[in-house]
Amino acid sequence: MTMYSRRWLTALFSVAAVLAVGCSSLKTPATADVAVSKAAVENAAGAGGVEYAPVEMTAAREKMVLANKAMADKDYKLAQELAAQAQADAKLAQSKANSTKAQAAADALQESIRVLRIELERNL
Repeated sequence: MTMYSRRWLTALFSVAAVLAVGCSSLKTPATADVAVSKAAVENAAGAGGVEYAPVEMTAAREKMVLANKAMADKDYKLAQELAAQAQADAKLAQSKANSTKAQAAADALQESIRVLRIELERNL
């Protein structure tokens, strides 16, 4: 083998290795992003997102369906984008649910304090 052939072969293998790593890195992050987003949607649903933030939960679930379809179609860039959007929607739904529940608890506490004050005034 001549020196020119070896250089050509080495360059060819280098390009093939870079392409292989590049293609695999596109799939792996998309898979991880979709899995993380799925967990975020499930957490938001468990926190009451369906009840307290139905619009955001619907958006998150629809984007997860589209992200899974993009994964099946091997459009990993689109899958990553949709997964990130679904995760953002799920986090918003979970925050809204937590906020609404905290506000309800605060309102209940205020009502209890009001009732206690009335009882105290009555006993004085």
